[in-house]
Amino acid sequence: MQVKNLPTIAPRYWTAILVASMAGANMGDFFSRTLHLGHWRGLLPLAVIFALILWAESRAKAATEAYYWLAIIVVRTAATNLADLASQDLRLGHGFIEAGLTALLIVIVTADRARGRSATAARSAGGRNLPATDAPYWAAMLVAGTLGTASGDFTAGDLGFGLGLGSIVLAAILGGVLLMSGRFGGMTKPWYWASIVAARTAGTTMGDFVANPHGLGLSLSTVSTCGLLAGIVLLWSDKSSVAMREA
Repeated sequence: MQVKNLPTIAPRYWTAILVASMAGANMGDFFSRTLHLGHWRGLLPLAVIFALILWAESRAKAATEAYYWLAIIVVRTAATNLADLASQDLRLGHGFIEAGLTALLIVIVTADRARGRSATAARSAGGRNLPATDAPYWAAMLVAGTLGTASGDFTAGDLGFGLGLGSIVLAAILGGVLLMSGRFGGMTKPWYWASIVAARTAGTTMGDFVANPHGLGLSLSTVSTCGLLAGIVLLWSDKSSVAMREA
């Protein structure tokens, strides 16, 4: 993606990533349950939509983060369905899924660094740039989202925390990972992806908690979380992002 269309790594970014994780978790369930597409029939349409977003972004002249966040939602939706496909349809154990996806994510990030990409997010205008949003980035985002979905379901279900307590625990873990990533890790690529996985994991339980029948319900929760993400992107001013676009 073009640099002018990318957000910077700041509190606004992580807030949006968490909400996008909730929205994607809801959207994945909406595709599979409400639209009756199951866990795999919606993957091809999502792939087509993702490709169209990247195509439109590559030709866009006006600067906007909309393309990035639309791509994030689509990838997160696909990740939700992939995780559910593996655990519910293929009946693979969460331990096996999480170990395999963790190894795959490490391979992708390591291979990307071996290609000569900078391991540290560059600082610009008081903010931190994202890693290059090329094919390895989006592959890692899909794997991280799938891993986060499986980990969130494992925490709420297999570990017995439930959606409410699980959301609190995982949100606290996310806060700790972000603190360490920024203060001690310098938000290098490994720390960035660890933070993404933590956000995806917390977003899974939080999204499911809001969407449960005693909460907003799936349809209203999907609309609400997507609307909240739009509000964050449009109304929360990020001075570092503005400075980057004006540079």
